[in-house]
Amino acid sequence: MTLKRLVLIFVLTPIAVLLAVSALFGSWQEPQFQSRLELYQTNIALQAQAWRAEDSNDDNLQAIREAILGEQPLESATNQYEEARQSVQANLDKVNNKLAQLRSQPEITPIPPKPLPEVPPTTKTSKQGQQQLQQSLKQLQKLLAELDLRLGILQAQQGQTDKALKTWSELEQRSNINPEFGETAAVLSGLWSNPSRLLPNAQQPIQKNLEGWFRSTALIQLYQLQQRQDALSAVKAAQQESAAQAVVKLAVIGTIPTLAALIGLILLILLFAQRLLKGKASLLAQNADVLWSTPWDGETVLQVFVIGFFFMGQIFVPLVLSLLPIPRPIADVRLQAFSVLISYLLVASGALLVLYFSLKRFFPLPEFWFRFRFQDNWFLWGLGGYCAALPIVVVVSLINQQLWQGQGGSNPLLQLALESRDGVALGIFFFTAAIAAPFFEEILFRGFLLPSLTRYLPVWVSILISSLLFAIAHLSLSEILPLTALGIVLGVVYTRSRNLFAPMLLHSLWNSGTLLSLFILGSN
Repeated sequence: MTLKRLVLIFVLTPIAVLLAVSALFGSWQEPQFQSRLELYQTNIALQAQAWRAEDSNDDNLQAIREAILGEQPLESATNQYEEARQSVQANLDKVNNKLAQLRSQPEITPIPPKPLPEVPPTTKTSKQGQQQLQQSLKQLQKLLAELDLRLGILQAQQGQTDKALKTWSELEQRSNINPEFGETAAVLSGLWSNPSRLLPNAQQPIQKNLEGWFRSTALIQLYQLQQRQDALSAVKAAQQESAAQAVVKLAVIGTIPTLAALIGLILLILLFAQRLLKGKASLLAQNADVLWSTPWDGETVLQVFVIGFFFMGQIFVPLVLSLLPIPRPIADVRLQAFSVLISYLLVASGALLVLYFSLKRFFPLPEFWFRFRFQDNWFLWGLGGYCAALPIVVVVSLINQQLWQGQGGSNPLLQLALESRDGVALGIFFFTAAIAAPFFEEILFRGFLLPSLTRYLPVWVSILISSLLFAIAHLSLSEILPLTALGIVLGVVYTRSRNLFAPMLLHSLWNSGTLLSLFILGSN
């Protein structure tokens, strides 16, 4: 065994596995992005439920409204906020427990880098770990206060005034909150008390610490008590305008994916029926058992992924970026988006270069390797695969949410895309997720890994393993099941079409649909 092989197998591979496992374990206690996304959608639904059509007696309009919002939007929103509050409280308890453990165990603990970090790999002392946890604690305390302010308004709007006053009173009594939240809670308590109490400058904390439907609802209550008819008319008119826009947003977010998922469900039924009736002559059986001719062995696969993917993504590129004279943390959203893009392009370029030099000695490659053909039916495979993936991943995601209960971490790019209001930044995020990511990841996981595995395994096992590794590479525990399901569909599409354009299109449509939903939700 050569020295190169020894180093690769017994040194570099264990290090890469340790980094990946450590990063996955680190995401265990992190909140899922899905929980925050659901609150954004709930907020838009609350805005939309305030919509009143000009012809309020039109049964068709009322039916459309109920179809989009449900029969009891306020009750649904209250349940959503109560679940979110329970999740945040549970996270608070976990952070407090971690802090207690760190105080009792001050030894140095190695901390692996996250994918595409802005700082080089390092270690964190107990003191540094406490500082990070203290920061997380403050963020969670702030989020809990914001949830209580909003939850109280929801309770008050459903006639549960005593419950709302109790929610705000408990918030005021918490010593760990920003005084502004306590002041806002006192203002809201005064507005819904009987008799009401109008505190001085009540409008300012409402406008500062509430937004969307919650702000307009509180302002309407305030202006009604103050008998300010002009201000009341203005806020009601603005509320109706926002509500009409929210209805359109919800229709776009809900209708397009629902229709695509319905088409995908029908397509899946037809494909499985055809498989049962026609057997190996069906589309699903096309190329299903045809193996690639693979001239390299497992050592080459390890070399590409260990050196080209993990070390490029977790050590080399972060180290190079850390040497650049860039102030950190990056506050400007355009610079954040540009930093994410540059980091991703560097990782992708490095991995593709390692892939090229690893396979160069095998050129010319056998047939069907890294195949791109415009004349093929790749578009139908990609579009059909996207529709078929929707119902599958949705079902898996629902099961996944029950398993993780809001924990397990998420891709940080999603949060940035959701909260960005800058068109240039959104364009950069879109290019990263919808163009760069599908191109790079499909070449690596479907173009190289999946066919390489068929040297040792059947095609269907190769699809499963490559899909699981594709999911693990995203380094978030909560995303492993959904991304594995998506990876299986991508693998089936590629093995049947034998054209990389097909999974690239599917991947791009998937990321584009996710980003479109985030852009719409974030524009609320």
